[in-house]
Amino acid sequence: MLKTYSNQLDDINEKIATIAENILEANMAILTGLQECDKDILSKAKESLKNMSSKTIELDNTIVKILALYSPEARDLRLIVSFFKITNELLRASSNTRSFISGLSNYCKELDETTVKEFAVPMQKSTVECLTAVVNMIKTTCTDETQELFNKVLISESKTDDLYELLQDNIFKQAPNIEDFGKFTKILSALRKSEKIADRALDVGSLLLFARIGGELGFVE
Repeated sequence: MLKTYSNQLDDINEKIATIAENILEANMAILTGLQECDKDILSKAKESLKNMSSKTIELDNTIVKILALYSPEARDLRLIVSFFKITNELLRASSNTRSFISGLSNYCKELDETTVKEFAVPMQKSTVECLTAVVNMIKTTCTDETQELFNKVLISESKTDDLYELLQDNIFKQAPNIEDFGKFTKILSALRKSEKIADRALDVGSLLLFARIGGELGFVE
């Protein structure tokens, strides 16, 4: 493997890790903002998501150039293809995070204390756990650690799904008492973004597992 080629792959991996860390930082701020219903904290959370589109486009262009110049094969090709797909999933996670911030800023005061403490906060904590494990997956080169971290992503994403279903049921019980049904559906839509972010994290984790260990793309062990 040519040194310049290896360095380029390392550079892509580092930039992907940085983007994932930015999304994680934003979601950690969301967790604090949700607990306190603090619009200032939620607004500042968006600062971690600046220029995401341009960053991912730049990475995609670099990946295309590597494919054209080096024609990687076997494991290297698997890694490059995974990187190409990962940038798209991270961009979607960033978009979901932005939407989540906007929704919470508009509706967090509409949520009762039980909904926040028992459902919304634990769900967001699980989403943060998902993203944390993914960031660590990007940074590790150890096969065993990659598998262990992916298992953590699976568990946390499943928790997020379960908590969203419980949260949804809880809000539905309140529906007759919510005067503005449109507002009710928007509240649910905003909170669903946390689950969507965890979904994107699982997709990234699956791609990293494929890149580092192999198997069938999209297959979860």
